[in-house]
Amino acid sequence: MSETRDTRDFCPRCGDPVPEREEPLPGEPRERDRVLCDACYLEDFELVDAPDRVEVTVCSHCGAVHRGNRWVDVGARDYTDVAVDEVSEALAVHLKAEQVQWGVDPEQVDRNTIRMHCTFAGVVRGVHVEEEVVVPVKISRGTCDRCGRISGGSYAAEVQIRGRDRVPDPEEQSRAVEIAESLVAEREADGDRESFVTEVIDQPEGTDVKLSTNKLGKAVATQITEELGGSYSEAPTLVTEDGDGNEVYRVTFAVRLPKFRPGDVIDPDDGDGPVLVRSVRGNLKGVRMATGEPYEARFEEGETPDAETVGHVDDAVETTVVAVEDDNAVQVLDPETYEATTVARPPSVDEDAERVEAVKTDAGLYVLPEDGDDGDEGDDTADADPMVDE
Repeated sequence: MSETRDTRDFCPRCGDPVPEREEPLPGEPRERDRVLCDACYLEDFELVDAPDRVEVTVCSHCGAVHRGNRWVDVGARDYTDVAVDEVSEALAVHLKAEQVQWGVDPEQVDRNTIRMHCTFAGVVRGVHVEEEVVVPVKISRGTCDRCGRISGGSYAAEVQIRGRDRVPDPEEQSRAVEIAESLVAEREADGDRESFVTEVIDQPEGTDVKLSTNKLGKAVATQITEELGGSYSEAPTLVTEDGDGNEVYRVTFAVRLPKFRPGDVIDPDDGDGPVLVRSVRGNLKGVRMATGEPYEARFEEGETPDAETVGHVDDAVETTVVAVEDDNAVQVLDPETYEATTVARPPSVDEDAERVEAVKTDAGLYVLPEDGDDGDEGDDTADADPMVDE
């Protein structure tokens, strides 16, 4: 009787011998093409599966990419980066390929079309294979939901920056807007596309900042008052109902910055002379102009003691020191009359000082104490200007 050879040892397509292959483990599917020789197997093998073309919708305002049913911030430098990312997502490499390497060479055809030349290399059945595919990418532009809401003026919260018995100065208003933009940027970095500044409006009495959510508005108002002092109140207004019948409110956060600012010279009218305001966070804190002693408003007065503003550090001018009389007095030239005048000597004025900064108020002439004269090392004043509390 003749011996019959196992037909699986020969390629059914070309008849060449097929190398022995490991049998699949029990329960694993048997590969249909395992009976083919390497040459016949690789003849029909596709290393990469690529689409005929890729279409990408990009927000013309912020550059977000529409993927599925949502917009995604990709942080791309230009549309070529977007095209590379989208093609990378669309390509699929054969599971049987090992040691896969690939590269892409974009070709800008026109403003809206980028041709991606993709080169792949890998090892299949121990054989090195290469394949090149060309995928055109069509860029179309639209408007994402977020930018659409911004351009449509949509907002849920409004933060109004005002001063107590005064108009906030430009630096305070600018800083308040910076705080809002900074909080939005932090949320954007965490992937929150629902947080944005809709509009900033300059009003005669201050600045209004319109924001996308009530939660964001509360956070902005809180940080402004924590940094600049003051307080805020909330006033909700019913504007509509959502699809489920829930009431939708728009909240106005009225921020009231303190009456006094760091750098103000105030007179508490307590007989101890003017005070240079250092901080308005919590209780107002400062230093006595005449003695250099620390001052803090009573608890019940908080940040707004019963006092009048009599000057500001911006009004200070440099003047000549005539003589240092003793530990408590120094003689300087009055910057207006140029007469020698004896005034209180702050601890910061050295015996050999030649010139000092002085401010003239209704209560008299005072040499400005330098930061630290009040002995309060924990005072939260700005590094750039010892008279300004951020």
